[in-house]
Amino acid sequence: MTDPDPPESFPQRRSIRSFVVRAGRMGPGQVRALSELGPRYVLPYAPQSMDFEAVFGRRAPVVLEIGFGMGGPTAAIAQALPGTDFLAVEVHTPGVGALLKLIGEKQLGNIRIVQHDAVEVLEHMIAPDSLAGVHVFFPDPWHKKKHHKRRLIQAPFVRQLAEHLVPGGTLHCATDWQPYAEQMLEVLSAEPLLANSAEGYAPRPDYRPLTKFEHRGLKLGHGVWDLVFRRV
Repeated sequence: MTDPDPPESFPQRRSIRSFVVRAGRMGPGQVRALSELGPRYVLPYAPQSMDFEAVFGRRAPVVLEIGFGMGGPTAAIAQALPGTDFLAVEVHTPGVGALLKLIGEKQLGNIRIVQHDAVEVLEHMIAPDSLAGVHVFFPDPWHKKKHHKRRLIQAPFVRQLAEHLVPGGTLHCATDWQPYAEQMLEVLSAEPLLANSAEGYAPRPDYRPLTKFEHRGLKLGHGVWDLVFRRV
């Protein structure tokens, strides 16, 4: 049985997207958070560079997070690093609602959300040489070989990410799929604008919390690989 690509999900004009559309249910707390907090914390997609100081109401380092899932680690990192602002990008509405709920519960003022494809957000909304960091935690590994071309961490996109970092800014990727970790290490190491902060894979930085899924995997003996590269 074949596994055809749905044409509406992978348009011909671009070979990489930061997501695949999935359905999901929302609880009443997520729905309420979208309604009450969405207007304040969710930024509309617009094809023009944003003014971070105006968006966050202060001048501070800005980290782009691509694909935050249900937002737990994002909220934890933002709470642990109050002096840093976080632009969190996710397409799935339940995840956006969940992160908004956490923003309200934890009273986090240093997160803004864009519900859109992160590739287009990077291309059109973020100026070059403006990000202190980029987080790409547990992106879809696209296990089948014929689908590897859909993986987010590929040379052209890594070059774009590097060009949007300030000198000394960090690109931090993490995955629990070893073949993808190996590809990430190869691709990131080949980018001349980036330098590895470690000999190969990096220790997990203290600011990245363990997810419930990660805890379970580690107990079962599964590996997790962090890669932290700096803009030269």
